[in-house]
Order: sequence, then structure tokens, then C-alpha cells
Amino acid sequence: MKIKVDTHSHTFASGHAYSTIREMARAGADAGLLALAITEHAPTMPETCGRFYFSNFSIIPREMYGIKLMFGVELNILDEEGNVDLPEHLLKQMDIAIASIHGSCFWKSRGIEGNTRAYLNAMKNPYIHIIGHPDDGRFPVDYETLVKAAKETGTLLEVNNSSLSS
Repeated sequence: MKIKVDTHSHTFASGHAYSTIREMARAGADAGLLALAITEHAPTMPETCGRFYFSNFSIIPREMYGIKLMFGVELNILDEEGNVDLPEHLLKQMDIAIASIHGSCFWKSRGIEGNTRAYLNAMKNPYIHIIGHPDDGRFPVDYETLVKAAKETGTLLEVNNSSLSS
């Protein structure tokens, strides 16, 4: 399988990656990508970007080294109501928004029902395009319910969870 677009990547601004936007674009071009989305972690994640960071995307070129660049956010789902950590006026400006459950922001698993409810409620947000790593075993979910809701809302589900590979 030849991957053409990477919709979930971070630069050093997210606090746990090591490259700049230009380095990421160059690596994407070298790998043959057509497009790359830079989706930094939202403010609740420790040691990451503040809100102001996300309001400045309009000044960054949308193409580098021959590949299209998209700029967005990996939001943190904060509770079972599906609340996330950037306001709507900033989400409207994003090319792409991923909503994920992270242990440092969700604090503890709410069991299959609570975790599933958090994702389902996040999918109701019209500015969320993708649910990030719902296969994270630390936060089990009802996959059948999640997939049906994703279809109904037009929300993509990320199926590769490289965050647990190490």
C-alpha cells in the first residue's frame, strides 16, 4: 500500500516530536506524499502549544517541496460530554481537527460505555473530522457503536495506533 496523505503528525511544538514544519514537509516529499497535515496537540496536553499558536496558521505556506500542507490540531477529549480544549472560533479556522482521548487529559478510563460516550459526543462537533487512535487499549470502546456513529456523522476513524508501539 502506498500512503499518499498523512493526516496526523506533530512537530517539536507538540512537545514529543523532533522536527520542524519544514523538516516534516521535506520528509513527506521525500516519502512521496501528496499532502501532509501538521496536527499539533491542543493546550491541555502537558508541555505543548497554547491557544495563540493555533491562531497563526494563516501565515504559513500551504505548499512546500511540492506537497500540500494542511494545518490543524489534535484536540484532547476532556470528558464524557465530548468537550475539547479549543474554542469553536479557532476550530473553524483549522484545515483538519482530530479528537483523541489521552491519559494525561482524560485522566482515567470511564469504562467501555463512558469512553464510547466521550467519542460519540465529540463526533457531534461539526469541526471534528477524525477520531484519533480509538484503538488505544487503555480506553476500551464499543467499536460497533463507534463505527456506526462515524458513518452517520461523516467522521473518520484512525486505525493505526503507533503511540503504543514502543
